[in-house]
Amino acid sequence: MATDTATDVFEEHRPVLTGVAYRMLGRVADAEDVVQEAWLRWSAAERDDVREPRGYLVRITTRLAVDRLRHVQSRREAYVGPWLPEPLATDFSHTVPDTAERAVLADSVSLALLVVLESLSPLERAVFVLREAFGFPYGEIAGTLDRSEAAVRQLAGRARRHVEEGRPRFDVDPAACRDLTERFLAAAAGGDLEAMLSLLAPDVRLVGDSGGKAKAPLRVLESADKVGRFLVAVAQQPIAEPEFRFVEVNGAPALLVLSAGKPDSVLQLGVRDGSVQCVYIVRNPDKLTSLASA
Repeated sequence: MATDTATDVFEEHRPVLTGVAYRMLGRVADAEDVVQEAWLRWSAAERDDVREPRGYLVRITTRLAVDRLRHVQSRREAYVGPWLPEPLATDFSHTVPDTAERAVLADSVSLALLVVLESLSPLERAVFVLREAFGFPYGEIAGTLDRSEAAVRQLAGRARRHVEEGRPRFDVDPAACRDLTERFLAAAAGGDLEAMLSLLAPDVRLVGDSGGKAKAPLRVLESADKVGRFLVAVAQQPIAEPEFRFVEVNGAPALLVLSAGKPDSVLQLGVRDGSVQCVYIVRNPDKLTSLASA
């Protein structure tokens, strides 16, 4: 492989590498750091013997992500309040014309799934991401993780069972989700508790992530009454120069709230059967910087 093609080859595979790293780590900055380290290793490697650059680069990225995940998991144990993945701006609704393919992509990066993946071990998470999100064969995953294929299949089975047991199922119709989000926003902004309660499932949950750096519940709120009253009360609190934008985040519609031109919060609804099952709110400013230009 000629040296002058090293950058081109890496850039060709960068989207896959970033996708693997983000699904492994749940944070854009961590994923970018891992991909940058993968580039440094790729640029310094003896590439003449590399027959399959994609597999080689995914192997490097996955191993780096596993190491990084083991490190950041200890930090997350001391995190203030509930932890949510960093919102990732996506554009599947415009770039992926096939509805079925779009649904699979959106599901593989959804907030609901990434929250469940947090409870897996680093190796289980790596196997799940490589197999379920990217379709790598078990043999290739085994080589990536320096494990036997039988061990990888066991890891995959455990991870899949855990995810199926823990992941809530939400509707993926973007139009329906956006419509409900607009009605939700109108009810909150108008202080209409009755209208808000009509949109919420009885057992709705609200998960707010502030990292202790902004106002948000330090525990998960449960029940329509508690969630509805909290949201209506919060919506009445003034913010400087408010601006609201609908954006696609992690494959689904979300509401980006800006204050004086800067991201203040991201709100996304988990919707099923026409009602709100879960409300995700990210207010940690460290997790909103990548959405400044959204």
